[in-house]
Amino acid sequence: MRWALVKVCLAVTAMVVVAFAVPLGLVVKEMARDRAFSNAERQAAAVAPALSITTERDQLERVVASAGSDTEMAVHIPAVDGQAAVDIGRRRAAGEDIETVRKLGRASTTEVPGGSTLLQPVALSSGAIAVVEVYVPESEVSNGVGTAWAVLAAVGVALVVGSVAVADRLGVRMVQPAQRLAEGAHELGEGKLGARVPEEGPTELRLAAVAFNSMADQVVQLLANERELAADLSHRLRTPLTVLRLNAASLGEGPAAEQTREAVAQLEREVDTIIRTAREAKPQTAAAGPGAGCDAAEVVRERMEFWSALAEDEGRKWRLAGVERPVRIPVARADLAAALDALLGNVFRHTSEGTAFAVDVHNGDDAVIVLVSDAGPGIPDPEAAMARGRGSGADGSTGLGLDIVRRLAEATGGDVRIGSSVLGGTEVRIWIQLDGRQPVRRGHRGTVRRRRPGKLVSTFNRPRSLP
Repeated sequence: MRWALVKVCLAVTAMVVVAFAVPLGLVVKEMARDRAFSNAERQAAAVAPALSITTERDQLERVVASAGSDTEMAVHIPAVDGQAAVDIGRRRAAGEDIETVRKLGRASTTEVPGGSTLLQPVALSSGAIAVVEVYVPESEVSNGVGTAWAVLAAVGVALVVGSVAVADRLGVRMVQPAQRLAEGAHELGEGKLGARVPEEGPTELRLAAVAFNSMADQVVQLLANERELAADLSHRLRTPLTVLRLNAASLGEGPAAEQTREAVAQLEREVDTIIRTAREAKPQTAAAGPGAGCDAAEVVRERMEFWSALAEDEGRKWRLAGVERPVRIPVARADLAAALDALLGNVFRHTSEGTAFAVDVHNGDDAVIVLVSDAGPGIPDPEAAMARGRGSGADGSTGLGLDIVRRLAEATGGDVRIGSSVLGGTEVRIWIQLDGRQPVRRGHRGTVRRRRPGKLVSTFNRPRSLP
């Protein structure tokens, strides 16, 4: 914007300077020419009275010498009454031009080498017409023109430079508030909620700064209200959790009772984490730094131990593969556990008892894939299932489970896909990128195969049939 304003001002000022300077320069040149020929006319007029009285050469030479110079002035008297023609001074004009002026009886100018001449007719006492010739050199015609043009050019350049300087200052005054507004928006987009911009500059930018600051204040207030609401809603769960913990304590001993008490304890920890996160205004899931993350194989084994008991109660066959060796991923342990619980919870919630399921972990060079598949009826519309908050419409379905899984994968540069499993039902594939680059699709048995966006297909070994 700054340079655009400078260019516009430069163009406009240049056009104005040219529009005024060129005609003014021509006027100056014409005025210098008129001045030179006016002087020539005065010199010619000084000789005219003497010619009307006498035509004697000696007297006329003295008159010419007193009026000017014989090198610049000449007098041409025709032959009258048997007297020979008289030419005084240096003749430059052609004889034809002199005769033409004598016949016409009015002054005229003609071009000669080195300048011009003024031919002025003068009537003699005898009735004949004499011609006074005054030479006007070119240097006298252009005297002062170059200086005047130089002054005009200097004034034009000064006007252009001054206008550019003023335009630059105006541009700075306009651009700086716009830059501060852009920087403030960028900082606010990065999560710096304290970003504000000074309310200064032109009226439009001042109003934009006021609107931006008001928007930022509203965003801060909305986030604060959301955090308080999340904390309040989470705190309301403490009462039913207390009842569940007391009831679980009265279940006695046994695997089922121990798993129930563990689930209640984990639920209490999750609620406490939600409340603390909401109060402290910190994200629950943070990007893992260098060396951070967890062992995906260990987390998968741990969560399968929990869900396997429920699977045995419902007569479900299950299979676990790919967790024999450690598999490091840049994801927090709690986040991966929450994602697995969401997927396995969907299997138990949306498939009938006795439906088999499997969990496979595939470890590649730059990515880890976790496959959760089942033998249920499948998902008819995977895109709708991935939409946040849609749910299935059944009781207890909020539509946030798959969104939690998606955000976990995308935080590493990966993604989530829903397809059909070899078990006949649904397969959810979590692609976890290890190096933070764009997802790289692999071919059979880990060979790398890059695909265009929107055409990603997982071709890892599918889980074998369940026993």
